[in-house]
Amino acid sequence: MKILICPDSFKDSLSAIMVSKAIESGIRETNQNYNIKKLPLADGGEGSLDILINNEKGKYITVSVMDSLFREIQASYGIIGETAVIEIARAAGLDLLKPDERNPMLTTTYGVGEMIKHALDQGIRKFIIAIGGSATNDCGIGVASALGVKFLDEMGKAIELTGKGLASLHKINDKNIDNRILSSEIKVLCDVNNPLYGKNGAAYVYARQKGANEEMVKTLDHNLKHFSRIVEKTFNVDVSNVPGAGAAGGLGAGLMLFLKGKLVSGFDTISDILDLEGYIESSDLIITGEGKIDLQSLNGKVVVEVSKIAKKYKKPVIALVGSYQGELRAFHDQGITSVFSIIHKAITLDEALNENRTKKSISNLSEEVMRLLEAIRTDY
Repeated sequence: MKILICPDSFKDSLSAIMVSKAIESGIRETNQNYNIKKLPLADGGEGSLDILINNEKGKYITVSVMDSLFREIQASYGIIGETAVIEIARAAGLDLLKPDERNPMLTTTYGVGEMIKHALDQGIRKFIIAIGGSATNDCGIGVASALGVKFLDEMGKAIELTGKGLASLHKINDKNIDNRILSSEIKVLCDVNNPLYGKNGAAYVYARQKGANEEMVKTLDHNLKHFSRIVEKTFNVDVSNVPGAGAAGGLGAGLMLFLKGKLVSGFDTISDILDLEGYIESSDLIITGEGKIDLQSLNGKVVVEVSKIAKKYKKPVIALVGSYQGELRAFHDQGITSVFSIIHKAITLDEALNENRTKKSISNLSEEVMRLLEAIRTDY
């Protein structure tokens, strides 16, 4: 039997690469002779860099940049051939901050711009920028500032490059932008369609998980709207309602506007690079998974997108998840054959996210599923 293992990460617990290894370990307990291919996946969020570097034999470049609170850190980006792969979470990621440090009023994407500038200095002119997992809500003014754009208040002074600082924005001067970026090809990996502001915008949908309280959410949304007005006045362009403008705290809008980046599906881009469809077509069984699936997973999440491709080729799909919500019929309709949860008793959140526990649970469940298939299979 040819088995393709292609999960997403179990967020805050295991990377997709580690999940793939745990699944294989369980399968091997059942039968050592299976032909197994591991193809860990991502949709443009955390883990995208490692997956692309590992599969495409790229290399890591480590540089000193500012984190989202303007502290110097060591952060890595990747180079694959002539393309730089930048995962913004490496410099401006929410996971880099302690819980009591998380506040999207005070965070910046400046360090991401520093990574881009370093890649430009290496002669790179093609970029893949994965924008999931940010701690920010600054519309990408941090990135743009690191590349030479000036954001000024009414007195002509530089504003604070944060979500809070947007409130003081009066003028944008892009005359000194690094022209090398304007001659570059930039793909922005994004799998959300949120506008910049409003009830479905960056602040109202995502700022709470970045540490904002209700008053902060309202302020941030107001600041995003203010930014949009200044942009329209300055450049005669409205990016606020472009699908994905609200991704990563408005970074989607900023990368489109200042860097002329093109927003593309993170899942589609990564799966095309890895030839996911080809592997699915040549496999007998697909095993995928992620930390949680719910009805929002129907809108571009890895497990469902894998299943849609598998359905096209009439391949069975097993989904191993930390938890699920909603009627499973909705997932079956997308091509998932069966869903199994690794959690089988009441446990605390800390227990659920424990790396060793999650790894063991995934491995054990994989073994049990394959034992069942071994007992009933007749055609392999």
